Amino acid sequence: MPIYPIDVFEFPTNLGLNKKEEDEQPGVYVLPEHFKTYGLYDQLPIQNRYTLLAPPYEIKKDAVSGILNIEAVAHYALQQAELLATALEEKTFKLMIGGDCSILVGNMMALKQKGTYGLFFLDGHTDYLPTSSSHTGGAVAGLDLAIVTGLGDDRITNLNDLKPYVLEEHVFCVGNRELDDSYVQPILDSAIRYMDLPTLRKTGIEHIVNQFLDMVEQQQLEGFFIHFDVDVLNDLIMPAIDSRQTDGLDYVELIQLLRPLVSHPQVVGLEITVFDPHLDRDGIYATSFIEQLVDIFS
Repeated sequence: MPIYPIDVFEFPTNLGLNKKEEDEQPGVYVLPEHFKTYGLYDQLPIQNRYTLLAPPYEIKKDAVSGILNIEAVAHYALQQAELLATALEEKTFKLMIGGDCSILVGNMMALKQKGTYGLFFLDGHTDYLPTSSSHTGGAVAGLDLAIVTGLGDDRITNLNDLKPYVLEEHVFCVGNRELDDSYVQPILDSAIRYMDLPTLRKTGIEHIVNQFLDMVEQQQLEGFFIHFDVDVLNDLIMPAIDSRQTDGLDYVELIQLLRPLVSHPQVVGLEITVFDPHLDRDGIYATSFIEQLVDIFS
């Protein structure tokens, strides 16, 4: 188990996702309840549980930035940071359940208010693009890494004058498998340490994790946070997402990655995003995912 008890933070927002034509709205907002139904909370040493309700879903594209729901996402991020301001003082592991990837904004804001932290960004996409190049129609869930490192409109990248919420050189982006040259070029031009899925497997999981932890130590960071978008997983074991791709990490690889990170004394917490229970009505994928997550914490 983690070295501290677990505090669960439920951030059930879907404002960072674009709507598919067949959807009533993206179903990621019911993930906390889905995990509760299939036993996650019963299997972990949870000390406290917090819920921050999100505004109703909308599709409102900003005329200036092109970012979808920029005002609503920014407001929710400010509420997250306020909630976390006190909670981060507690010696607990913060397990944050989305929602979509836009919850990274408020989480990294809260950490920036506290000090200088690193980010281990585990995702099937880089989410590092200027809005004009976004493959997601300006949805924040496809721009979150760019936003937290200061790329984009100040109305979301510079809340409370905290830009950037994390320095590029303190970020490892791991697991991307959207390998089109135009998609990956922006992150290659940044100071972020970038390892796509083929590079991760070639270099070795243990080596990448150790490199990240060495960076945290060498940069004298006060700690680090883990972003875990479940679309980094193999499509055969996690199809309940909005942007499916072939291949991806299997659960053995995931455990090798996350276990040494969640058990490290400088870890602050882990966020889980983009699992859509509307695509897992019978709980098959939740049941297997929870089993593996509990194993990671064991």
